Amino acid sequence: MARRIVRTIIQLIILSVALVITDVTYQSCFLLGCAIKEGWIRIDKDLFLGKGLFTQGYIQFKRMKEEELNGEKVVVDIRIRRSEPTASEGGGGSDAKWESRPGGVWVKRSPKVIGDAVTGVDVLFGPDAAEVRPGWVLREGSLAVGESPRITVRMGFRSDHKFKIIQISDLHLSTGVGACRDPEPVETIDGCEADPRTLEFVGRILDEERPDFAVLSGDQVNGDTAPDAQTAILKFAELFVKRKTPYATILGNHDDEGNLSREDIMKLTASLPYSLSELGPALGERVLDKKGRGGSQGGVGNYHVEVLAHKGGHSALTIYFLDTHAYSPNEKKYRGYDWVKPSQISWFKELASTLKNKHDHNSYSFVHLDMAFIHIPLPEYRLAGRPIVGGYNNAPREPPTAPNYNSGFKNALVDAGVSVVSAGHDHANEYCLLDDGKESLWMCYAGGSGFGGYGGWNKYQRRVRLFEINAPLDRITTWKRVERGPDKDKRIDEQILVEGGKAAQPK
Repeated sequence: MARRIVRTIIQLIILSVALVITDVTYQSCFLLGCAIKEGWIRIDKDLFLGKGLFTQGYIQFKRMKEEELNGEKVVVDIRIRRSEPTASEGGGGSDAKWESRPGGVWVKRSPKVIGDAVTGVDVLFGPDAAEVRPGWVLREGSLAVGESPRITVRMGFRSDHKFKIIQISDLHLSTGVGACRDPEPVETIDGCEADPRTLEFVGRILDEERPDFAVLSGDQVNGDTAPDAQTAILKFAELFVKRKTPYATILGNHDDEGNLSREDIMKLTASLPYSLSELGPALGERVLDKKGRGGSQGGVGNYHVEVLAHKGGHSALTIYFLDTHAYSPNEKKYRGYDWVKPSQISWFKELASTLKNKHDHNSYSFVHLDMAFIHIPLPEYRLAGRPIVGGYNNAPREPPTAPNYNSGFKNALVDAGVSVVSAGHDHANEYCLLDDGKESLWMCYAGGSGFGGYGGWNKYQRRVRLFEINAPLDRITTWKRVERGPDKDKRIDEQILVEGGKAAQPK
């Protein structure tokens, strides 16, 4: 458990940074006269790398705590250019302005703190320099002095206490490009290659939405067309490693139909950069799958992630991940799909109780929120006459293929205070349904995003779901984004799921 929390802190450190950069400049000096300017911090790297005959050069910056700014401008971006960047480059809105500094450094400063404020500055060297640290971005171009010094910045200070999650489900990636199933709109010129189109779509949304965290909720691998599952896994991992976006995965019913077992897949995924995925504890008896590969009855990938508050290091959000397995173990009595096992429910209840006691005794200023992600939907996703947003409101979608045995996991979620659970599995379902009993629970679908899996169902368009957590309002908002068409730039079915820490009725 300790490893899980420490690892999460490392990956999501952007939430607990309390200092912002207020100015950056370049200073050149003679070898014996390199004094640090009062109130400034010097990056202790000579831009000439000791090769200047009589000269040295350094990048210096000012840094302040957010609460001590008192009108001081904040750096929201840095560029290395001969001429001034355009006003649209960088963040900060209309109030932010580019300011020139020596050495071809341009600093964009804003009179107010925003989500993309610069919180760190460093120097690397050479046209082949690389930046792999979480939250850091290497800027193009070299300063006009020294040995090709380049500026790298840490972005993403979330002073607004918001946290954005993207849920991506049913990628159905192959070994090779794969063939599209039910593409909408249809590509008629060069045909449709499933994986390139899928990855291009997801990559575009990642670039536009810039989520803090990604959840892949099962069937990342299309087992029948992925004889080498590792090839498919590394395809989706590259999306997040390239963008330095932390992500977590659970398994669906198709992931292990290739050459790797569920346990092997989770071990591999957990080992990758930026992955917070975890094998989880062994729950229940040891069993064999249809290929004779070992595993526990409670599956793999049962774990949780704690998202820390902006200040104080307190948990603001707990995200639970549970394995919903694959196909019914008793096909004669309960046809269809498997369900969350009693051993998992017991583990979940104990963990949730322990965490609740911990959260109740910290000094976090807002309401602690809880979410859960699964692959196969709960039987309660079939409930009729409940408030619903998306899907059945607009057009017929596929019937929910939830298990025909109800193990009671929905009640465990409600008892633990989880207000939102979101599933994958049914590619053409993308609604949120409110089970508005005594304690309400929103049950959402992500909708399928991969072209290697089926679509159809009233010309279904591939999509992803996003969640935004607003801590001061104790609110969770959700919307969807689609691949193409007139709505591709819109937030679809945007709604408030949680208000004041409780499930909210749709407006």
